[in-house]
Amino acid sequence: MKRNQLKLAVIGGGSSYTPELIEGLIRYHDVFPVAELYLVDIEAGWNKLQIIGELSQRMIDASGKPIKLHLTLDRREAIRGADFVTTQMRVGMLDARSRDEKIPLKHRLIGQETTGAGGFAKALRTIPVILDICREMEELAPEAFLINFTNPAGMVTEAVNKYSSIKSVGLCNLPISTKMQIAELYGISQSQLFIEMAGINHLNWTTRVVIEGKDMTEDFLRRLSGSKSLSMANIPDLEWDSAFLQSLGALPCAYHRYYYMKEEMLREIMEQYKNEGTTRADVVKHVEAELFELYKQPELNEKPAQLEQRGGAYYSEAAVQLMKSIYNDIGDIQTVNVRNSGIIACLPDNVTIEVNCVIKSDGPHPIALTKPLPPQIRGLLQVVKAYEELAVEAAVHGDYHAALQALTIHPLVGDEQIAKAVLDDILKENEPYLKQFHAQKA
Repeated sequence: MKRNQLKLAVIGGGSSYTPELIEGLIRYHDVFPVAELYLVDIEAGWNKLQIIGELSQRMIDASGKPIKLHLTLDRREAIRGADFVTTQMRVGMLDARSRDEKIPLKHRLIGQETTGAGGFAKALRTIPVILDICREMEELAPEAFLINFTNPAGMVTEAVNKYSSIKSVGLCNLPISTKMQIAELYGISQSQLFIEMAGINHLNWTTRVVIEGKDMTEDFLRRLSGSKSLSMANIPDLEWDSAFLQSLGALPCAYHRYYYMKEEMLREIMEQYKNEGTTRADVVKHVEAELFELYKQPELNEKPAQLEQRGGAYYSEAAVQLMKSIYNDIGDIQTVNVRNSGIIACLPDNVTIEVNCVIKSDGPHPIALTKPLPPQIRGLLQVVKAYEELAVEAAVHGDYHAALQALTIHPLVGDEQIAKAVLDDILKENEPYLKQFHAQKA
């Protein structure tokens, strides 16, 4: 791939994250020359798309970069002839996220948008829409790369890899954020730091920390023990126990708190919901409302600092770094979601994992792990990956039985009667978005 004028289609262009992406496209335009930028959304998101479009145009104008911006509701127009397609959408919008978080709480389960029963509901709504986009890409832009930022990113990427022929890479800002935070902890630049990450999206472990060629993993875990650090804006920042970290021998990602500190996390979420009647979705609604008021200001021509409160910090770094590395055949190392193909030996070859990859013009090439994953990591990983495999099949085929088994084996559900009650609630509350299940009933 080496075109001098690239076409990029952003599905979900009215997202509050988009200014992050615009900032990255401007910063790296000399080495990633996007000439045609299409921001696409649905009719219900047209107002937000217009606000985002006006801010994006001001940012482009201020930069002087030759990027032609298009706003459209016509997804096919945006995809036709594209070099890259990015997806950053939320099927059902924030109201659906609110339901995803509150349905589990009704059954005294953790309610979170990408993890557990909430993430399962989001996957059921999202995967069919992503596969529709893939079919349009197969027809209109068969050589394009799909860069998926839509959660749950790992399951979405797995569905695409199993049910589409397009080139796809799943992306999350958590790995790049983790590397930045570790570099800051040691007071070094990222170029001096290498970290090995292994697992699946929102369930990965940092298994090695190497600074200028010296393995600092044990030192790093000692520094981190008992500290409130290396979390994300959308996750309660609870302390890691020193003995636990030492016995694990790796840094769990921020989302591991839902598994390793399940009761404490549930208690905190339940107390917030009981006392304030809110979940993270309600906080995000408030943050987004403030952001869009900022975005409307005619003098604003850059990404506002307040966007980091949204949980999307470093989105442009992750997304644009990946695309420019593919475009320029750079061969640098990034942590992305790809087909396993034997990299993690304890998982099937055809599932999606999140690991370090060398990024070339034909996409990511996974790097072999330094050593096999130990049982304390392998056990949880295998169970959650089995859940994901079942959840993907349920989402694609409307398979109630696969859905029931997925929730039953998930560590944050784990009871067949509760799993059935939660599943029935999810299907009822999301009925307009789950036509695949209607077809099975018919």
